[in-house]
Amino acid sequence: MRKIIFLITFFTGSVCIKSYAQKITTLEVELTKATNDLYVPAETNLDAITFLSDSMLSLSEINGNKKTPVPFQVQSGDHRTLHWLIDTKNNQSKKRTFELMRGAPGNFKEVSATSNDGTLTIHEGDQNLLRYYYKTVYPPAGQDSNYKRSAFIHPLWTPHGQELTRIQAPDHYHHYGIWNPWTHVFFENDTIDFWNIKGHKGTVRFAKFVSVTTGDVFSEFEALHEHVVFKKDARLNDSVGQGTEKVALNELQTVRVYKPEQNSDYYIVDITSKLNCASESPFLIVAYRYAGFGWRTTGFWNNENCEVLTSEGKTRKDTDGSKARWCIVQGALPGKEPGGPLDSGGAVMLSYPGNYNHPEPLRIWTLNTNVRGDMFANFAPTKDKDWLLEPGKTYVLKYRLVVFNGKFDAAKAESAWQYFAQLPNVKIKAP
Repeated sequence: MRKIIFLITFFTGSVCIKSYAQKITTLEVELTKATNDLYVPAETNLDAITFLSDSMLSLSEINGNKKTPVPFQVQSGDHRTLHWLIDTKNNQSKKRTFELMRGAPGNFKEVSATSNDGTLTIHEGDQNLLRYYYKTVYPPAGQDSNYKRSAFIHPLWTPHGQELTRIQAPDHYHHYGIWNPWTHVFFENDTIDFWNIKGHKGTVRFAKFVSVTTGDVFSEFEALHEHVVFKKDARLNDSVGQGTEKVALNELQTVRVYKPEQNSDYYIVDITSKLNCASESPFLIVAYRYAGFGWRTTGFWNNENCEVLTSEGKTRKDTDGSKARWCIVQGALPGKEPGGPLDSGGAVMLSYPGNYNHPEPLRIWTLNTNVRGDMFANFAPTKDKDWLLEPGKTYVLKYRLVVFNGKFDAAKAESAWQYFAQLPNVKIKAP
């Protein structure tokens, strides 16, 4: 604790005044479920505690006589929310105590967002974590220009720097890293495909950023995506098939990337989509075998060096068509030196329990896909049932990725899902 001493000298002598950081409240968090050494995001309503500016606050964890400064971040909205990460690797106590104090916050390395050449890159210092394309990317020369797209994530990097995503693979030029179009939609008496964009019936495109945030706990962006229908306009007697277009669905996508723990081999990404009909016409997503949250994985993986495990114990051999709360996709990755020892890593896909049709159906490519067994993973909530989106209503889908190097097992994935499904309870104690 810093001690500030002011010396005030008067004609007849001097007065010594001591000022200490003032405790505002104590926050108690009980971790009721196993954590398996994974950090746990925590949050609480800051306005219910204090209206002081975040520049006048500091947060510390109390462990006996030890007080450790903790990075925190304040998010504004209907009320201000205090966010921080609970380290469970270096402190495995179930009951954790934090003090919020009036005082200058600590100096921590923030998670940043840098815009360059039509992309937004989330990074911590020189460690890139995720890149989002808001510019339109065209296919390779000689391919149909209808394959062009914006509004997707690529690359998604592991903590060691390997790319886990792939775009415009020759077998599927419409695959774009991590992206989430709908495949079979009935809209205004027509059937629209926003996934297989070569057919030029529909696409998804970036419209604008609503916000970009950086901080000591996470960096996030909110992007408006337009799900666009290409319509032939009979009134123009259009003989070349280039008619008008109409935005059928607005999607506000929020991507939040949490700060990796120091010297850790994983980090967390949250992807939330809020869906609203863009007109008075409903948007009926018709059941189809793939649609929604898709991940085209690195081309390094094949049927000999990657594996799948789900919350229901399914593997790559029998995952496709099953339902799951979480799905691990992991395998061998290039090492630091060409020709040297291989590394390993992957990501766990987590589905929020409030999602439509949760536990969600999975589309997982089989072991003989493209002969070599290329890998594609997809939470497809409309794989086995329709979903009607009505005007005037908001629909939300939430996913979390735990991106890692090394190997994940079922116990770790279950811990990650439990704390995604339900945040830990924070008790506010009087000072």
